[in-house]
Amino acid sequence: MEEKPHVALKRKMESRHLLMISLGGVIGTGLFLSSGYTIHEAGPIGTILAYAVGALVVYLVMLCLGELSVAMPQTGSFHVYASKYIGPGTGFTVAILYWLTWTVALGSEFTAAGLIMHTWFPNSPTWIWSLLFMIVIFISNALSVRFFAETEFWFSSIKVIAIILFIILGGLAIFGILPIKGYSHAPMFHNLVKDGIFPNGIKGVFTTMLTVNFAFSGTELIGITAGETKNPEKNIPKAIHTTLLRLIIFFIGSITVMAALIPWQKAGVNQSPFVLVFKSIGLPFAGDLMNFVVLTAILSAANSGLYASTRMLWSLANEGMIPIKYAKTNSKRSSHDCISS
Repeated sequence: MEEKPHVALKRKMESRHLLMISLGGVIGTGLFLSSGYTIHEAGPIGTILAYAVGALVVYLVMLCLGELSVAMPQTGSFHVYASKYIGPGTGFTVAILYWLTWTVALGSEFTAAGLIMHTWFPNSPTWIWSLLFMIVIFISNALSVRFFAETEFWFSSIKVIAIILFIILGGLAIFGILPIKGYSHAPMFHNLVKDGIFPNGIKGVFTTMLTVNFAFSGTELIGITAGETKNPEKNIPKAIHTTLLRLIIFFIGSITVMAALIPWQKAGVNQSPFVLVFKSIGLPFAGDLMNFVVLTAILSAANSGLYASTRMLWSLANEGMIPIKYAKTNSKRSSHDCISS
């Protein structure tokens, strides 16, 4: 039997790319849109508790993935580990399901991006915008891994800046430094406990855990990028060990601001709680600004999703689990990013 050549991808991602990709992969519509539903169902304290538990679970999982990624920094990540330590069948199933998850999600991401553009350009067909964004994301992935990393870095930066701005302005409003509509005095944290710790019962915390876990999806991208990261033994632990701190600051900080300024009964999915808070503070064009931020979050998710799905196919072909011709069209850009060992 002819020995299968060992192929690896060049390590072109730097520490700043990995840090922002790991952070940006988590911040998406789950925080910008679904957080309102979670507050409405679980109540303010229940939502903070649910996100705290979710952050802890993610951190523990990422510690395990980090150990494996440092020991075996391969592009296939968890599918390679499953094949090695459980069995090829398990590894193949993990990879195909992960690829299918992102592939299906890409369609919804591009559709959502087109719908957002339709709100600004109501006379234009949605499919035109969806097609345009498909081309943009394809180019981002097709040129080189460094170009993808740079694109994702700036997409993620926009989301991070928006959340930091939200927490700062919301915090000023909570303590009465900024005026907020509906309050003649500093709101403080009265809304968190005025209807009890669990206004809908403790079951609301458990029923919203699926939404919370969805909001935290994307952290596994650290493992996917391990095969193309410079100095993985140094940069991967650095990214993972700060994951919990970042999740607490951005997720729990944002949720606390939302719950303190918006009565939990008014939080929902009809409008982003970020928009509600910005409008109450009097920020001009709050709706348009947040639509732009959500658009970047959607494109960021699509960018990462295409990267993750193509890398899974490439890894399956490299491991000999699927014919290499099935991965070629998804990994053509890897041809000049590959090295043989």
